[in-house]
Amino acid sequence: MESYIQNLFAERIGGKNFGKDDVIYKFEKIKRAKMEAKAKYPDIELIDMGVGEPDEMADKEVIETLYNEAKKHENRGYADNGIDELKEAVAKYMKEVYGVDGIDPKTEVIHSMGSKPALAYITSVFINPGDVILMTVPGYPVSATHTEWYGGEVYNMPLLEENKFLPDLKSIPDDIKEKAKILYLNYPNNPTGAQATKEFYEEVVQFAKENNIIVVQDAAYGALTYNGEPLSFLSIDGAKDVGVEIHSFSKAYNMTGWRLAFVVGNDLIVSGFATVKDNFDSGQFIPIQKAGIYCLEHPEITERTRAKYERRLNKMVNLLNEVGFDAKMPGGTFYLYIKAPKGTKCGHIFNSGEEFSHYLIKEKLVSTVPWDDAGHFVRMAACFPAFKDGEVSEEEEDRILNEVKRRLSDVEFIFE
Repeated sequence: MESYIQNLFAERIGGKNFGKDDVIYKFEKIKRAKMEAKAKYPDIELIDMGVGEPDEMADKEVIETLYNEAKKHENRGYADNGIDELKEAVAKYMKEVYGVDGIDPKTEVIHSMGSKPALAYITSVFINPGDVILMTVPGYPVSATHTEWYGGEVYNMPLLEENKFLPDLKSIPDDIKEKAKILYLNYPNNPTGAQATKEFYEEVVQFAKENNIIVVQDAAYGALTYNGEPLSFLSIDGAKDVGVEIHSFSKAYNMTGWRLAFVVGNDLIVSGFATVKDNFDSGQFIPIQKAGIYCLEHPEITERTRAKYERRLNKMVNLLNEVGFDAKMPGGTFYLYIKAPKGTKCGHIFNSGEEFSHYLIKEKLVSTVPWDDAGHFVRMAACFPAFKDGEVSEEEEDRILNEVKRRLSDVEFIFE
């Protein structure tokens, strides 16, 4: 007998048909393919280059800070919209690491329990039914999902290789621009690894002012760059007039599960965010914020992590090119975005990145993530675990990458 509750679900998550959808989503397909591969080849190591989270723990000094602060009676309570010390540390960090001067910690900074809820909250600040959000695809879908939940519309802008994986703002129709409220960006970009340029950000600021649109730049991978100093959207003249940037501790400081991020920039957007946030959560645990302060005061932690990923990505580019791919170093993130081949000389045909990704999992026991939103690609991550005696090991790293090369070397891929 079907429960009456089945008829009470909100339409935004499926209504009375909630849970009855038989569509199998991408990551569930990958999970099933991995289980199938392990069952078929139980004695062969499955190399997971699909996971998108750091392989290391936070630095021991960061953990010690959390531990020591957690013992203090005054840190036990609600944090609400964040402690002043963290806001002040953010303003200093943005100046020292990104060259962004003049951030007011009182009105232009607020913390979030991770960047994912930050993206969700911002849509509730601005989106009414019929409003439009401009999204890049492929990309992180949280803002799009919440826009649709609030009755808004999503306009997707493809990230194409010929445009260096930057959106073409000039191609947006006038009627879309008239209804658009938010332009969502994510640079360095997941999954393409592209980094934005100063010229592009200048175009974004001008576009936002001309069309009365706010900019939300998701800088989750902001400090992980490989072709020069990290670039903040807020370093551009006029950027603070039109938008905010979201920074995460997850990737830069190996703190994925700690759930800490910050929103910085336009004071009106920050104020609206604070109002919404105050009605969703009571703030992140103060000792975690104190640990975040330690991180911001020690950017050399990020530099060590960045150097590790740069080393691994260079090795991955070399091995892939040696077996026939056309891989290039990304501008940032810890991902390689690789064009899927058409097939193999021995008869396999790949009509999509998904088909190629499943071939790699099932036949080569190498897990990747496919993206077919704008061309056929797979994403390979450099944050695979490579430890020896509990420590990150370059020797183990080389063993894993050489094994990937060996498995791919016995196949001749067709790209044209």
